[in-house]
Amino acid sequence: MTEPVRLAKRVVALTRCSRREAEQYIEGGWVRVDGVVVEEPQFMVAAQTVDIAPDARPVPAEPVTLVLHKPVGYDAGPGPHPADALVTPANRSPGDASGVRPLKRHLQRLASPLPLPAGASGLLVYTQDWRVVRKLTEDIARIEQEFEVDVGGELIPDGLALLNHGLRFSHYAMPPVKASWQSEHRLRFAFKGLQPTLIEPMCNAVGLQVLALRRLRVGRIPLARLPPGHWRYLAPTERI
Repeated sequence: MTEPVRLAKRVVALTRCSRREAEQYIEGGWVRVDGVVVEEPQFMVAAQTVDIAPDARPVPAEPVTLVLHKPVGYDAGPGPHPADALVTPANRSPGDASGVRPLKRHLQRLASPLPLPAGASGLLVYTQDWRVVRKLTEDIARIEQEFEVDVGGELIPDGLALLNHGLRFSHYAMPPVKASWQSEHRLRFAFKGLQPTLIEPMCNAVGLQVLALRRLRVGRIPLARLPPGHWRYLAPTERI
């Protein structure tokens, strides 16, 4: 019987690379054990067949950012998130054209720095990248968000002008908003420096009731054709 050893040690023996390079091969999803990709360097192997993809590259695994089409009722608050009911391999959009090679580690230690209320739907960002977290928290006042809002009720006179500029809550003036009618019962909001949770009280203040709320865009990242409940990788060329 072959004495079990760590997978990283077996890769070192096969490739004559350094231990760190062996770990990078494994963590990058380039190593298979009996035909199954294993991403844990500490995985123990004995007589199993270990092979390395011909195009394998020993480079550090980069943090990723995911975009999810959050459905109504899905709880996605701030803070770290494990892989859960929606952020799973099965829910990756078939139209994902990012070119990112999927790894198990991509669905771990994710943060959601720009949450949506449970009753809202639309674009939600998950990320492992501290730079994206900082951009969507410390720098969010410079990033435009776009929402569509289904409403009922009757708009008061000059209500649309008030939504765009003029509403005050607790003696605090709301920042300028680009609000416009998209149809008889649907408004479009685009703004910077405003919490999405303020959309409903703003609408209430001008005689409207919010029936549905959906985020369409964050900065330059659109919801586009991402189906509800599905996610995709943010491509390396995309910028928020």
